[in-house]
Amino acid sequence: MPLHVLPAPAPALRSVLTALSSPTAVREARTPSLLVAQGPATPELPLPVHVLDRITAEGVTATRLAGWRFLIRCGDRAVAAADTMLTADGWAFSHFFEGPYVASTERALRQAEAMPQAYQPRLLSVPGLYMLTLWLHGDCTADATAGRPAATDLLVPLAPTPPGIAAHRPHRVAELLPVLTHRMTPTRLLRSPA
Repeated sequence: MPLHVLPAPAPALRSVLTALSSPTAVREARTPSLLVAQGPATPELPLPVHVLDRITAEGVTATRLAGWRFLIRCGDRAVAAADTMLTADGWAFSHFFEGPYVASTERALRQAEAMPQAYQPRLLSVPGLYMLTLWLHGDCTADATAGRPAATDLLVPLAPTPPGIAAHRPHRVAELLPVLTHRMTPTRLLRSPA
């Protein structure tokens, strides 16, 4: 079933297009694959990037929108990605990058398109675990810039993943959240007897 990819804010897309057309921005990006790309590079599949800073025993309290990520396609594959961020003046280009998350995101999106249910794709970053997931939100009409993962939403960990969490294996939020909660909970220091 097709994914319901919502359009990114127009200023975010414009800022990425402007950066792609700037030889300076591309050259300074430290993305060799973008520098040597043959043919036009186009931003595709805008995904809102949400950050999960805290998980409580009751679950996810909220996420915050950190930006929009575009896969930069050249030919038949994504060669890099571009992030945008919200500034006081609106959406602005942040940076280009490449690496394992680009191919992993592309693979997870292909997996999601083969699923029988329709989803709204988002990215969910869990900085406390150095983890990024494709968040497949079950409500395709929801505002992509707000909300929190529902228990029935799917999270697909992107490679590389923390030890013990399999990449590209879809998990219901209700299944994966206890694992993340356990890993994010700081270990209490044992006090020596007085």
